[in-house]
Amino acid sequence: MAEFNHYSVLLAEAVEGLCVKPGGKYIDGTAGGGGHSLEIAKRLEDGRLWCVDQDSDAIAAATERLKDHLSKVTFVKDNFENIENIDTEGGIDGLLLDLGVSSYQLDTAERGFSYMQDAPLDMRMNREADFSAYNVVNDYSEEELTRVLRDWGEEKFARKIARNIVASRPVSTTGELVEIVKRSVPKSNDPHPEKRSFQAVRIETNRELDIIEPTIEAAVRMLNPGGRICIITFHSLEDRIVKQTFARLSSGCTCPPGFPVCVCGNKPKGKVITRKPILPGEKELEENSRSKSAKLRIFEKI
Repeated sequence: MAEFNHYSVLLAEAVEGLCVKPGGKYIDGTAGGGGHSLEIAKRLEDGRLWCVDQDSDAIAAATERLKDHLSKVTFVKDNFENIENIDTEGGIDGLLLDLGVSSYQLDTAERGFSYMQDAPLDMRMNREADFSAYNVVNDYSEEELTRVLRDWGEEKFARKIARNIVASRPVSTTGELVEIVKRSVPKSNDPHPEKRSFQAVRIETNRELDIIEPTIEAAVRMLNPGGRICIITFHSLEDRIVKQTFARLSSGCTCPPGFPVCVCGNKPKGKVITRKPILPGEKELEENSRSKSAKLRIFEKI
């Protein structure tokens, strides 16, 4: 395995946002290289941390990084959407999610995430999964591809790109996909017009957006009163889901405004701590340009 290099975005802000208690129980649902997990583990005494990741390389890297804290940590190879399957022996005090693709996954050419390096079309965060980017690009109909590129990539030229993908099949490598996109869109000053299409295919391959809202709802059910959810997002689609889900869970009543009394019976399940998202500071942006689109939002159960 190549060295799992990954810059832990908004590290101090996210861990501080969890308000880690020495005896608390926490889940890092996207362990990655273990950067956030390590800072949580350092704050624990008789508490426990579950490090979850669907990438075997991430689990191996996090295990190595947390080798001095193994008595307080349990590693779980799974998708964070399954956190309710973890036996935490009661409620938890916090969940951290750092969404999106890791630097390691982007920089390891063979994983097929990057449009900068030619490699087989893969993009699986879980390398044991049967479904990959190759299936999206080669098996979806033109209409399905158009939907993916439009909805997940916010791509204006989705239909033309989808039409050219279908006409060029089989498409086996990232380089081939890059060339298809480039000849499908008008020439502009954008050096990487394929970026939006790669994001869209990756999101579809890993069901990244589908699982955010259900995971937040599951986490709220698991949280002890005062427990917190900290979520770092990297593009507007993710952030919108997190923002709207937090707002819904904190608002309670969903009756139309004209109703004289509440009939839905819904009560607020928590409160939003961050009315505006927390953004990286200047120092972090200098150290890691990939942090520039990161946003941290925090929710607390009442």
